[in-house]
Amino acid sequence: MRLPPLNALRAFEAAARHGGYIAASDELNVTRGAVSRHVKVLEDYLGVPLFTRQVKGVRLTDAGKQFQPILAEAFQKIANEVERLKADRNDLKLICPPATSIRWLIPRLEGFRARHPDIRVRLTTDFHGDTGYDETDYDLGFSVEHWPNRPASVKMLPLFPVHLTPACSPDFLVRAGTLQSPADLSRFDILHETPKHHDWAAWISAFAPNDLDARNGHDFPNLDMATRAALMGAGFVMADRVLCREELDSGALVTPFADMICDGPFGGVCLLGSRERWDDPKIVAFTTWAADVVAEEGYGLPAI
Repeated sequence: MRLPPLNALRAFEAAARHGGYIAASDELNVTRGAVSRHVKVLEDYLGVPLFTRQVKGVRLTDAGKQFQPILAEAFQKIANEVERLKADRNDLKLICPPATSIRWLIPRLEGFRARHPDIRVRLTTDFHGDTGYDETDYDLGFSVEHWPNRPASVKMLPLFPVHLTPACSPDFLVRAGTLQSPADLSRFDILHETPKHHDWAAWISAFAPNDLDARNGHDFPNLDMATRAALMGAGFVMADRVLCREELDSGALVTPFADMICDGPFGGVCLLGSRERWDDPKIVAFTTWAADVVAEEGYGLPAI
């Protein structure tokens, strides 16, 4: 596709919009003669006159009247796309599961904004599929380290471990009475963060393989909702020692088997990103900040 010179198109569109060469020259920061020459180049290229020259200026011909709105629309589309691309350069699109968003990311996100006020974070928590991260739609995604069949095009940064142990509210534990072994949990409701029961299945496999059935209990959409149900006395939740740290440290949740802690079935929480874009400045800014937060807070929790 061969197009007329861009400067000629810009000069004509500005002159047509302003109704003359003087205002167009001011807008384009060139001389009136330069605008006139560019318009003449375009007319020669097209083989039709676009302006009728008059003593007191110029007037659009029928061809000029037809051509000007087409150019105006095209230049406006270009301008809009330039602004979108410039904004996208500083937009960081994140996807993060609801519980990790509420319990880890959002309480700390202001620290990232303070460090990088030029980067606008666009956060999505509506996961689809198992891992929820699509490198074509998002710059970075929070997931777990050992999810199967992860594409080679995705790079991973480990952040913090997933350490699991049953927990409940203090009042519920009083009502439950003395718990001698994990088998005693079979008398109570267990609360699952997903319908797949991966969390309880991992802990049961480690400490009570013949005493508990991970298929029992109540299912919730995410850990945050299951934890809130436990706080209200609905049963035992499989608490994440990092994501439930506030409730565990404050005593709002207590752990009847505090020494029975297992790793999450898919490893710790990590950040995922495209290998091709891993060194983009906005991605480096976020991954560096996240790693700094993890190092500062420290999550050296025991795992069995």
